[in-house]
Amino acid sequence: MNSIIKTIRTERIKLKRSPVWLAFFALPIISAFFGTFNYLNNLELLKSEWYSLWSQHSLFLCYFFMPALIGTYCSYLWRLEHTRHNWNSFLTAPVPIFALYLGKLVQAAIMIVLSNIWIFLLFYLCGRLSGIQSAFPVAALEWFVCGVIGGIVICCLQLLMSLVIRSFAVPIGIGLVGGIGGLLATSKGWGLNYPYSLYSMGMRANKPQMELDLMTFGIHAMGYIIVFIVLSVFYLHEHEMAAG
Repeated sequence: MNSIIKTIRTERIKLKRSPVWLAFFALPIISAFFGTFNYLNNLELLKSEWYSLWSQHSLFLCYFFMPALIGTYCSYLWRLEHTRHNWNSFLTAPVPIFALYLGKLVQAAIMIVLSNIWIFLLFYLCGRLSGIQSAFPVAALEWFVCGVIGGIVICCLQLLMSLVIRSFAVPIGIGLVGGIGGLLATSKGWGLNYPYSLYSMGMRANKPQMELDLMTFGIHAMGYIIVFIVLSVFYLHEHEMAAG
C-alpha cells in the first residue's frame, strides 16, 4: 500500500506547473462557449432549459474535447519515461510493476474527476448566465458519476496506447478519432461495445433524458478497465524482463 501511495505522489509531482493544466481549463471553456452559443441561438427549439443546454454542452465536449483531453493526460504521464530514456530506472525501481502502473492510473482518474467538476461548474454558470432560473437537475449527479466511470475506461485504454506508442501526439490523435468514432458507434446502437462511447453515454451526450441501464453500463465499464489494466501490466512485465 505504501508503494502505491508513493507512486501516486510521484505522478502528482509530474503534473505540477505542467502545460496539461492549460488544456484542463481551456478545452471545457471552449466547449461550454460553443454549447451555450448554440443554445441561446435556438431557444425557439430548445425549450427544456437545463436539459436543452446540456444537450448542446455535451455534444461538443464528449465526442471531441474530452477524449483528446484524456489522451493528453495519459500521454503526459508517460512523457518522462519516453523522452528521457528513463525506462530502465522506471522498471528497476524498488516498487512492484503493478504499483508503478497504478500510480499513473490513479492520477489520471483524479484528473478525470477534476475535469468533470470543472465541466459541471461551467455548465451551472452558463445556465444561470443564460437566464435559466429553475432548479439544477438532480439527474446531473448521475451524469457526473457515469461520466467519470466512462472516462476511466478511456483513461485505461489511453494509458495502454501511450505506453506502447512512444509519442506524445499520436495517442492524443487516437483519442480524438476514437471520440468521434463514438458518435457513430452510439448512433448505431453499438455504444456499449466501443470503449470510447462509454464517456458520452454516461454523460448522456446530446440525449440528457436517455435512459441508461446502469448495471449493464457498469459491467461493460469494469470489463474494459480490467482488460486494459491486465494488458498494460503484462506489457510492462515483458519490458522489465527485457531490461533485466
